[in-house]
Amino acid sequence: MATVHLRIGDLVWGKLGRYPPWPGKIVSPPKDLKKPRGKKCFFVKFFGTEDHAWIKVEQLKPYHPHKEEMIKINKGKRFQQAVDAVEEYLKKAKGKDQTHSDDKSKSDKGRKAAKPMKIIEEDDEDAFKGGSSDKEQTDSDPEPSSVRRLVAGTVSGFKWESSPVKDDPHFHHFLLSQSEKPASSMEPITKRLKIIEEDTGSTSIQAADSTAINGSITPTDKRIGFLGLGLMGSGVVSNLLKMGHVVTVWNRTAEKCDLFIQEGARLGRTPAEVVSMCDITFSCVSDPKAARDLVLGPSGVLQGIRPGKCYVEMSTVDPETITELAQVITSRGGRFLEAPVSGSQQLSNDGMLVIVAAGDRSVYEDCSSCFQAMGKTSFFIAGEAGNAARMMLILNMVQGSFMATIAEGLTLAQATGQSQQTFLDILCQGQMASTFVDQKCQNILQGNFKPDYYLKHIQKDLRLAISMGDSVNHPTPMAAAANEVYKRAKALDQSDNDMSAVYRAYIH
Repeated sequence: MATVHLRIGDLVWGKLGRYPPWPGKIVSPPKDLKKPRGKKCFFVKFFGTEDHAWIKVEQLKPYHPHKEEMIKINKGKRFQQAVDAVEEYLKKAKGKDQTHSDDKSKSDKGRKAAKPMKIIEEDDEDAFKGGSSDKEQTDSDPEPSSVRRLVAGTVSGFKWESSPVKDDPHFHHFLLSQSEKPASSMEPITKRLKIIEEDTGSTSIQAADSTAINGSITPTDKRIGFLGLGLMGSGVVSNLLKMGHVVTVWNRTAEKCDLFIQEGARLGRTPAEVVSMCDITFSCVSDPKAARDLVLGPSGVLQGIRPGKCYVEMSTVDPETITELAQVITSRGGRFLEAPVSGSQQLSNDGMLVIVAAGDRSVYEDCSSCFQAMGKTSFFIAGEAGNAARMMLILNMVQGSFMATIAEGLTLAQATGQSQQTFLDILCQGQMASTFVDQKCQNILQGNFKPDYYLKHIQKDLRLAISMGDSVNHPTPMAAAANEVYKRAKALDQSDNDMSAVYRAYIH
């Protein structure tokens, strides 16, 4: 292979593992970050992101000669923003060069020329040891965006040496944030597939983190249907459309479809029609009864199922309902996947849900780009359909019980003459600190109970989790106690408020 001649400051296209080519600039690494041993590599800062990575020389191409080629094979919005950032950087650099040239022509003839920068070649073992200072390399860098990870997905037509991340001992990547504690903010660009063997013999597989809101993805060419435009479904559909999916929507209250039609969605008149028109249909409704009615009711999903049609149930329901739906869908030749989500309206809007799936593995794989658009990560739990429902009920049981305990602590602080704000400040500096705790508590103190996750839905999840515990003779005393508090809050007309409105059960 021909020697690649590169130097610090050069613009390049960097290929990282399974990720598509991305524009970057060769910079000096932090002084405490050692160069990986083995094949030659350069430290690259990627445009439009806050990412830096060691990239092997064979995975780098000069920016300008390959620009047209790259733009043709990647049409993502974030990719275009990164290219725009490069052009802005070049414009600024050109302006500085012109200013420098003008100043130089007016300067004393005796001024010394700047020392030329050393060219770093493939066989230069210690290229980075004597590199220029961090200040020299970052003064003219483009401002980092809020993007935190590179894009995922495959890019056709671009030939690079294959080097899977999981098998590459030379691969090192760090997210270098602006934090004052860089050691704690270093994160991998992608998590490897994580396979966990359970005592039961089942296997759960964690998919790589999604990058829909942080980069571009290649949308599936399959036609997507979506039934249910509530707090969660609305955000999901919005992100599917933003990432280029062809989506047909239906909602019991038809007016909710109007906004998405304006954004490019198609309208289905009935659930059966949506399923007939689409290859993969998702549903996200409130409870087991709504999920059953959607499939089994008049003009329901089952009437539109044909061999090969895929149905993905995203509602949080009990495993018995999932088993029933899986049986009726597959009995018509359909393919079934359950994929309940963990999150809130805000996380749904942000494309940061966590998806837990089970059922037909091939459907899970077909939904890859959809899951990337709607969530930050997804898990596939092997075994029978219903396993994802069991896992999600356990997760929501813990979350609901925790919220009730936090509300109890806030009201006890008030009853004993303690400052609730001080309680929160102390809590958020300890081991239980989290965005969830901070946001929910702040909303309580402000009297803001606008729904992000309906109280009635978390109470439903607690009830179903307790019933699931009963079915296997497992005690759930904490969940049972929390459930009673939520029932009290419902009696106080808090059902359609946020789950944090459980606070009001303690003060009435």
